[in-house]
Amino acid sequence: MSARILLVDDEVAFCELTSLWLQQAGYQVETCFNLNDGLEKFNRASINEEQDFNLVIHDLALPPSFRPEDTLAQLHHFNTVPMLVLTGHNDKALAIKAIEQGAWDFISKPVDPELLKIVIARALDKHSLLQQVSKLEEQLNTQTNFGLIGNSPAIQNTRELIQRISATQVPVFIQGPSGTGKEIIANAIHQGSDRKLQPFISVHCGAIPADLLESELFGYKKGAFTGAEKDRKGLLATADGGTLFLDEIGEMPLAMQVKLLRVLQEGNYYPVGSRELESIDIRLLSATNRDVPTEIKAGKFREDLYYRIKGLTISTTGLSERKEDITPLVNYFLDLFNAKHNSNNHSEKLKINAEACQWFLNTPWPGNVRELKNTLESAAAICLNGVITLQEIQLIRGETTLENEAVKIRNDSAEPLEDQVRNLEINLINTALEKSQGNKTHSAQLLGITRQGLINKIKRYQLD
Repeated sequence: MSARILLVDDEVAFCELTSLWLQQAGYQVETCFNLNDGLEKFNRASINEEQDFNLVIHDLALPPSFRPEDTLAQLHHFNTVPMLVLTGHNDKALAIKAIEQGAWDFISKPVDPELLKIVIARALDKHSLLQQVSKLEEQLNTQTNFGLIGNSPAIQNTRELIQRISATQVPVFIQGPSGTGKEIIANAIHQGSDRKLQPFISVHCGAIPADLLESELFGYKKGAFTGAEKDRKGLLATADGGTLFLDEIGEMPLAMQVKLLRVLQEGNYYPVGSRELESIDIRLLSATNRDVPTEIKAGKFREDLYYRIKGLTISTTGLSERKEDITPLVNYFLDLFNAKHNSNNHSEKLKINAEACQWFLNTPWPGNVRELKNTLESAAAICLNGVITLQEIQLIRGETTLENEAVKIRNDSAEPLEDQVRNLEINLINTALEKSQGNKTHSAQLLGITRQGLINKIKRYQLD
C-alpha cells in the first residue's frame, strides 16, 4: 500500500502542483491550507490506524498567525511520523529550530520536485527502519520478561526468582492454580540455564493413563508386553542432558512416585522389560495445582518425594489477585492474533472496544490466563469488522441470547409450544441478520449453524 502524505500549505496552487508531483511518484496526498485544519485531519486519521498518515509536509508560515514561531510550537503534535518543513526563507536558524522540534528535514521554496521525492523516500525508509527496530526491542523485552506478561508485584517477583535460579542445578517446584503459566516458567528456567541447548521435555502426568506412565517415562524393550514390537526410548532418556518438566505431578500414582524417587536419588533406571541399568543426567522441574502438604496427609503423595523435588519453590497467583496484569495480557494476545492474521493475509486489524475491555477487567477468571486467552480468541473469531465487543463475549460464554434475552419462552403462554419455538427462531434469525448487516455467513456464525442451514430456515419462514 502506498504511503499517505499530509501536505499543509496556504498556497493553493503550490498544493495542487506538489500533490500532482507526489501522486505521479505513487503517493497518496491530502492537503490542508492552515495549521488548525492540518492538526485536526492528522489527529482524526491517527484514530483510524488504517488511514493514518505516513509523512507530513508543512510550511512554517501558516494561518491563522503566519508566524513561523507559532508553527514551531505545534510541531510536536506531528512527531509520530516524519515531518518535512517548508519555508520561503532560507533561514538556517529557523531550520535548526524546526529540526530540534522533531522535523526530519528542512526544504526551502521554490521546491525542486526531484529533491523533494528523494528526501521523502529517505524519510519513509528511515521511519520504517526505526519501526522495525522498535518491534525487535519489544520482542527482546518479551524475552527479558521470560514470556510472563504484566507488571504486578507477583509477576515481577517471579521474574526475579527465574533470573536467580536458572543457572543453578537445584530442582524447582512450581505451585499455583491452573492456567497461571507454570509451564512458561519452567521453560524460562530451562532457557536461562546452561542446559538450554539440550532438550526440554514436558510431561503432563495427569494426561497419561497410569498403566502407561512407566513405559512412557522409562521406555521399554521389545517383547516387554503385548504390542511392544520394538525397543522404544522413554522420555527420561530423551531428556538426558537437559530438563525434565513433570507438570501436574500431583496426579502421579503412588506406585510411580516410588520409582521416580529412586531415579532421582540414584540417577539411573531400568527400562520396562530390561535388566540393564541406564544412567541419566537431568534437571527436574515439577508443577502442580494441588496443595501437596494436604495430599501428603491424605496419603495421596509421598512425603519423601515431595522433599526431593521441592528444592526451590515458585508460587504462582491467579488473575483475580493481580488485576493490573489483565490489560497488558489482552493487548499481548491481540498482538499475537494480529500477527497470525497478517501471516494469513488478513488486512483487518483486530481491536477491542472500551466496554469489552472493562468486562475483561471485571471478570474474576477462575481459569486464569488460559481462560482469558481462550475467551479473547473465541471472541476474535466471530467478531464483526475486526472489533471485539461485549456481544461476542456474551455469545461465546452463553450469557445472553442474540437479542439480549428479550424473547423468552414463557411457561404460561397460551401459544402452542411449536409456535413459540417458531417465533423464537424467527426473532433470533432477524436479530442476527440485523447485527451482521445481512451477511449470512456472519449471521450463521452468531447462531452457531451452517450458512446453508440458515438459508433453509430463511426460506422456510419466508424471511426474504
